[in-house]
Amino acid sequence: MYAPVRYATFVFLQNDMTMKHEKRLIRYNDKLFSCTTSIAMGLIGGKWKSVILVYLIDGKKRYSELRKLISTITERTLSLQLKQLEKDGLISRKAHTKKPPLKVEYTLTPFGESLVPLLTSIAKWGMTVARDKGEFLDEGT
Repeated sequence: MYAPVRYATFVFLQNDMTMKHEKRLIRYNDKLFSCTTSIAMGLIGGKWKSVILVYLIDGKKRYSELRKLISTITERTLSLQLKQLEKDGLISRKAHTKKPPLKVEYTLTPFGESLVPLLTSIAKWGMTVARDKGEFLDEGT
């Protein structure tokens, strides 16, 4: 189906974080990727996915809770990102009622939980950048 094309990628040597470059083509979820970093960024990249995941680290959240916590995201974007994260298997959605108003909760799946060390590191790095180079503002300022 696909032509045998080779792409550059990184291979991490076991018990070592040393990288060596290899040419490789990777198929994941019926898509082709040139490296494993592309797979990771496809799953958590973009402006909002990792932000949503960070807020789910400490437990389940309802849609309205996420909307309040991430005040600069639009409702449409939050809805679309939640659907994509669910499709990718990183979060699960549980509806507790069948009639409106729906009570829907989102939680990390075991696959999503495997991202916690990475997301925590990203959040800590972001805090350092904010402290050193940014400015904290009160909401509404």
